[in-house]
Amino acid sequence: MHIDQWIESVPPTSVYALIALIIGLESLGIPLPGEIALVTASLLAARGVVSPWWVAACAILGAVVGDSIGYSIGRRGGRPLFDRLGRRFPKHFGPEHLETAERSFRRWGMWAVFFGRFIALLRIFAGPLAGALRMPYWKFLIANVLGGVAWAGGTTLLVYQVGKVAEQWLKSFSWLGLVAAALAGAGSAWVLKRRAAKARAEHPEQSGGASGEPAGPAEARTPAPAPVVEGAAD
Repeated sequence: MHIDQWIESVPPTSVYALIALIIGLESLGIPLPGEIALVTASLLAARGVVSPWWVAACAILGAVVGDSIGYSIGRRGGRPLFDRLGRRFPKHFGPEHLETAERSFRRWGMWAVFFGRFIALLRIFAGPLAGALRMPYWKFLIANVLGGVAWAGGTTLLVYQVGKVAEQWLKSFSWLGLVAAALAGAGSAWVLKRRAAKARAEHPEQSGGASGEPAGPAEARTPAPAPVVEGAAD
């Protein structure tokens, strides 16, 4: 079962905890599809299953707390931590991934934490790498909170609004689908009828003539002998 199907299958009250947990673990440094989980919960909110405000709040909380824990882990583990993770998870923490993230951090500083929220690779690396590079925690915290609010809150409200508009549009114009289906069915029946009539006109011998019965072989007929009238020769 995919993570979006899993979120849709749990009770509504559990969606909030799942969103906070998934996004928190992703921010901590575990490669999980936090963005997919957030979009799924936002679409559930558009359908009225959960509250968009609680989804946004739980997503922001998970992002900020997860990033802060990741920062502490990175500060304690340092660069050797990423070397070990790279050997165990080369698809997510390989040398090229780490090099790209480090280059972004050294160039942009705390802004890499903020904008990293919107990039899957940096979203996983932001907390641990900021700690490993000894970024001052107050700078990290400011960028972490602002990035969490902008990404989690903005994504939730944007997807929620799009979902509501799409739902209203489908409700308003659902009758067009019925009309289109009816016209398509009538058109298909008319085309098939025309083709059948054309085929009968081109091959009348296969249609059995006007009576609809197959024509049999022609039978030779001999004229009946004329009746003999007695006494005509006399």
